[in-house]
Amino acid sequence: MKRLIFACFLSLTAVLAQAGVLDAISNGDATSGVREALAKGADYAVSSLGTNNGFLGNSKVKIPLPGALQKAESALRMFGMGKQADQLVETMNHAAENAVAEAKPILVDSIKKMSVQDAKGILTGGEDSVTQYFKRSSSEQLTAKFMPIVKNATQKLQLADQYNKFAGKAASAGLLDQKDADIDRYVTQKAMDGLFLMIAEEEKKLRSNPVAAGSALLQKVFGAL
Repeated sequence: MKRLIFACFLSLTAVLAQAGVLDAISNGDATSGVREALAKGADYAVSSLGTNNGFLGNSKVKIPLPGALQKAESALRMFGMGKQADQLVETMNHAAENAVAEAKPILVDSIKKMSVQDAKGILTGGEDSVTQYFKRSSSEQLTAKFMPIVKNATQKLQLADQYNKFAGKAASAGLLDQKDADIDRYVTQKAMDGLFLMIAEEEKKLRSNPVAAGSALLQKVFGAL
């Protein structure tokens, strides 16, 4: 019992100490520092993914056929239709790359709209609070921006129609999530997932080593955490 009380005391002391350090940072520095961190994450994610093979060449974000349809991919290959399967996977990933390349203005607008309260919340909100802020503030706009780009890419491939028909049957049979039964919705969501994953990676690096960011402001603000 004494150990538990002592552990709680240490935890509370750490929280209070952090709060004291953050209070010492002006609202202006906190807001500017978080904006710089958000911009850094956005730049990294868009430049990494919004280029040729940005998704296709990155195993962390490469978009596969969803769930049960991967079994269909195996069947296609058995019947000598591997080329068509590869074409569908390539189209999905290149569509995501084209979509993410257009994400920067939306992320920049999200950064501009961030309030002082948002900044403080990001600083004290946990290891992925930068990423979560972008999800809250830009997911709806990103979906609206990505969907037409993805549709334009998948409409050029007749297999997309076959995908939707097959996926619809698989979803009706309970073999596939309904949200994955439409190729455009599926790729749009995967594009956003990949974007946020790369932002999260950059945020993790920043929080673990603010000095490496090469910015006195980022070092001051995130080094206090």
